[in-house]
Amino acid sequence: MSSGNKFTKFLFSKDFLRYVCSTHFWGPVSNFGIPLAAIMDTQKDAKLISGPMTGSLIIYSMVFMRYSLAVTPKNYLLFACHFVNECAQIVQGVRYVNYHGVSNLLNSATKPAVKEE
Repeated sequence: MSSGNKFTKFLFSKDFLRYVCSTHFWGPVSNFGIPLAAIMDTQKDAKLISGPMTGSLIIYSMVFMRYSLAVTPKNYLLFACHFVNECAQIVQGVRYVNYHGVSNLLNSATKPAVKEE
């Protein structure tokens, strides 16, 4: 039996149908909106990034990556969703720190000192 036939047979099996009709499939699929939005936001100006929200989403994704592997059966689709979100939020966090933290330090170091009289 060729691999194409095996895949087709699996695609139309009761097990696959049960999986597609479960929350183990639709939960992560609908949740993928968060990382997709974060990836799209990397093209926007860094002044629009909320530091507290980015930090919260980093922690949220870390917790749910762990949860996705702790449940039975393991939900690898949910893990992938939160892994992508984790990476996107870390990029946003680095952009936030570079914009608000490092750029302010550089600006204050290059400003001339004002003498008081």
